[in-house]
Amino acid sequence: MADEAKAKGNAAFAAGNFSDAIRHFSDAINLSPTNHVLYSNRSAAYASLNNFSDALADAKKTVEIKPDWSKGYSRLGSAYLGLRNYVDAIEAYKKGLEFDPNNEALKSGLSDAENAVRTRPGFNPTRSGSSPFGEAFGPEMWAKLTADPSTRAYMQQPDFVNMMKELQKNPNNLNLFLKDPRVMQSLGVLLNIKLSARGNEDTEMSEAQSERKRPAEEEQVNVKEKRREAEPMQEEVKVSEEEREVKERKVKAQKEKEAGNVAYKKKDFETAIKHYSEAIELDDSDISFVTNRAAVYLEMGKFEECIKDCDKAVERGRELRSDYKMVAKALTRKGTALVKMAKCSKDYEPAIETFQKALTEHRNPDTLKKLNDAEKAKKDLEQQEYFDPKIADEEREKGNEFFKQQKYPEAIKQYTESLRRNPEDHKAYSNRAACYTKLGALPEGLKDAEKCIELDPTFAKGYTRKGAAQFLMKDYDKALETYQAGLKHDPHNQELLDGVKRCVGQINKASRGDLTPEELKERQAKAMQDPEIQNILQDPVMRQVLVDLQENPKASQEHMKNPLVMNKIQKLISSGIVQIK
Repeated sequence: MADEAKAKGNAAFAAGNFSDAIRHFSDAINLSPTNHVLYSNRSAAYASLNNFSDALADAKKTVEIKPDWSKGYSRLGSAYLGLRNYVDAIEAYKKGLEFDPNNEALKSGLSDAENAVRTRPGFNPTRSGSSPFGEAFGPEMWAKLTADPSTRAYMQQPDFVNMMKELQKNPNNLNLFLKDPRVMQSLGVLLNIKLSARGNEDTEMSEAQSERKRPAEEEQVNVKEKRREAEPMQEEVKVSEEEREVKERKVKAQKEKEAGNVAYKKKDFETAIKHYSEAIELDDSDISFVTNRAAVYLEMGKFEECIKDCDKAVERGRELRSDYKMVAKALTRKGTALVKMAKCSKDYEPAIETFQKALTEHRNPDTLKKLNDAEKAKKDLEQQEYFDPKIADEEREKGNEFFKQQKYPEAIKQYTESLRRNPEDHKAYSNRAACYTKLGALPEGLKDAEKCIELDPTFAKGYTRKGAAQFLMKDYDKALETYQAGLKHDPHNQELLDGVKRCVGQINKASRGDLTPEELKERQAKAMQDPEIQNILQDPVMRQVLVDLQENPKASQEHMKNPLVMNKIQKLISSGIVQIK
């Protein structure tokens, strides 16, 4: 279906109907969302309509799915070029050329992007951009910001670092970020002038939000850095008593968290809880304090307390619009506690539901593994709870009655129920294999027979079931091997002996050339699908042997003295590939 939609999209694109092409490619993506070619094609269609924003989104998806495909970077560069983002276009084309250095489309795109940069108004290769502030964002920018006490703390905030990287790349975007007081403060440092800021209140708000976005256990706050952040800016700004008190409480809360982290690493859980609780009392706007305390409760085996703290962290985090990763961490921790408390299969259901909620917040590999483990544990427990050999025997006997009445579907149902009650009952597998064979479901019958032999290699019935399925599938050589393997355990079993005779008869029929043209053609076609036959025909030694059989009888006689060669020739004869006349 996806290939059909893709073909329609290609046809529409070739005809210049780009809107229709987008629609068809979108249908194909819905059917096959991991096919990088579909995103690439739709990106080209969007670009043809000058819709470079959507073209860029699809190009990014293409290289995300297939990062070593050069054409994806060609799409990415083309979209950036259309958006006049020449620097990123150049970077995309160069990345593609790393994978395909001789790609003409990438070379041409790179040349266009570089020419566009050189011919852009105001371009000066000695400046970092055409903006009058371009020099401020040059290579020395990071050193200046790190050295100045008023901006040093910002370097620990990912959102600020990303903004400055964007400005370094394109200083013309400065107006987009001037509302952020941190940018204003940084610009003043970089230009060595004083710029009016909106005050400490906004700065503290930004810092608080950034604090909430950091992972609970991994972040270690430097108290000296916090003190520098708390120092007033160079300008005189009046701070209310209430604001000053909030600020001090936040600093104290971080101190308590640090002390809790130290105690947690030392396995001093009671002390850790005391410090985290104090931090929560001082500042309830950082849910990492709560999730950290939940982690301590989890280690102590106090699962109810852990779950309560996780619920509190999720509720408070959503009120504060905290980072989704922090909310996901709280949900994962709750799910872990629920798993620890589980005593039966049903107890895993709330844990599985909680892990699934965590994954909707943030798809974390650790959470995904915990979900898979919980689902497997639930399934295993369900099997254990359902296990009852006595009931299994009763269900198997019911199946036997249906089998005698030739009611094979009903018999399969009873044998399946018997196996649910006792998955180790080889007789139930044997009986169900017989039912499948009677109904012509030969692959299923063969699978059950093999399972029967796996559970009890000495059970002769298992070999008769497997051999019968293989015989009906016209795999006479394999059926013969199965019957002979069964005779090693029960040399006088009549069913096995009869099976050997039937197989030998069919194999000799091919050797004598008694097969009808239709039978020969069918047997040859089946043999060519057999990996063993394919390996024989691809073996250079065997190919020479076959040539000698036709052209050099004397050499062929020497080959026949080798038992391995003789065995392979016999397989080719019985499969109808080689005919003796």
